[in-house]
Amino acid sequence: MIVKNIDFSDNTLILAPMAGVSDVGFRALASSFGADATVTEMLSARAMAHNPKKTEFMTLTTNEEKILIAQIFGHEEDFMQRAISSPLLEKFQVIDINMGCPAPKIVKNGEGVALMDNLPLASKIISACKNSTDKPLSVKFRKGNKSENFLDFARMCEESGADYVTFHARTAAQGYSGHADYDAIANIKAKLKIPVIGNGDVVDKKSFEEMKATGVDGVMVGRGAMGRPWIFAELKGSNVEIDRFKVVQRHVQILREYFDENWLKLYIRKHLLWYASNLPMSASLRLKLATCENIDECLEILKKAFA
Repeated sequence: MIVKNIDFSDNTLILAPMAGVSDVGFRALASSFGADATVTEMLSARAMAHNPKKTEFMTLTTNEEKILIAQIFGHEEDFMQRAISSPLLEKFQVIDINMGCPAPKIVKNGEGVALMDNLPLASKIISACKNSTDKPLSVKFRKGNKSENFLDFARMCEESGADYVTFHARTAAQGYSGHADYDAIANIKAKLKIPVIGNGDVVDKKSFEEMKATGVDGVMVGRGAMGRPWIFAELKGSNVEIDRFKVVQRHVQILREYFDENWLKLYIRKHLLWYASNLPMSASLRLKLATCENIDECLEILKKAFA
């Protein structure tokens, strides 16, 4: 997939923007295992204008990442334009607009998937952003919020200047439950001239092939990568030896370069539990990981469990 001057490679694989998950360490690991592009967590356009320091840590990157994509969200044209011009986003090669987040606090503000109920405003935001950057611009959205208007919305994105779209084939009400509608993805791909990235339920080689069968130009992987950043190597059929404990160590090592231990010991717990999710661990061991106060002690627990 080639968008403007950016060559994503054939069978493009992208790590999804996941709030509280897609940190700088996790993105670096996904890239090292074959992710062609990575997306930041959602960046609030308004927050970037009023308190850029608060979002600065979410825009940290490493040399391991290949194509850098920053995802912004908001419902005000001026703040979205200002976000695109922020020095924080200078190093990113692609700008993505989130119009699919179903989180209640986001929807309540008229942002995320709520914009799918207001095509005129969504169009103005996309056009304003398009006019504010020479970088490729993408839009990520769902099947719909109050109604399943994904096809009309996709056409609007194309007409408003989006260079490609990413479609998570679930409604807002579904959240992350049920199954992604691959027929809907195929429908959008057949109707649009711009590239389409498919998103939803890609967790292994079988589901990856099913997604590719829709004709999409690329595949975005989200929850399937949680605790398994090496999934990209598996999907590409790469013969890579996976030492799970070394992966966890590397994740912690990268984060320690940027964050203090007191913050990190609380943040890393969920990642450690995801890394351990497929292990036959007792409830007491999981509790230790969930409540650990010393990262190195938690790493020792995992090391023994992985052995």
